[in-house]
Amino acid sequence: MNNFLLTGIPGIGKTTIIEKVLSLSLLKAGGFYTKEIKDGERRKGFKIVDITTKKESILAHVNIKSPFRVGKYGVDTNSFEEIGVKALEDALENKELIIIDEIGKMELFSKPFQKMVLKCLSSSKKILGSIKIKGNPFVNSIKRREDTKIVEVNEKNRNLLPDEIINLLKENKA
Repeated sequence: MNNFLLTGIPGIGKTTIIEKVLSLSLLKAGGFYTKEIKDGERRKGFKIVDITTKKESILAHVNIKSPFRVGKYGVDTNSFEEIGVKALEDALENKELIIIDEIGKMELFSKPFQKMVLKCLSSSKKILGSIKIKGNPFVNSIKRREDTKIVEVNEKNRNLLPDEIINLLKENKA
């Protein structure tokens, strides 16, 4: 099995686990992760960061006017595709480990992203990502894949998961 996706309630630490695995893994990794944009203690949005180039862009923000919305955030699908989808394309071609953080509501507004996720999951590359806990048809189809292990993150296992994932990645050498 090459595909490992973390799920769980928002704020439980999925991205933190992915960052720890990245820092501990010896595999060449590419792809993207998301980070909160804060103004003091208040969250204003989310940015996307390309792991290889370190390029970043705003994924969603309270000040973005967009037909694509999640709660108070407008989603910039063009910006996301420019960084996120391109990062996945590069990782699929040039890396051993592809990071997809996250397959979530905001990201799923992009059809090119959905196509690229399926292409990555169907490849022989190792995938580490996160996926929203509540499904829709696309998410549910990923969760049902026989080549994909879904790991629910909770307060009891979140500190143990980075080492467990590193071991799984080593065991499943392609």
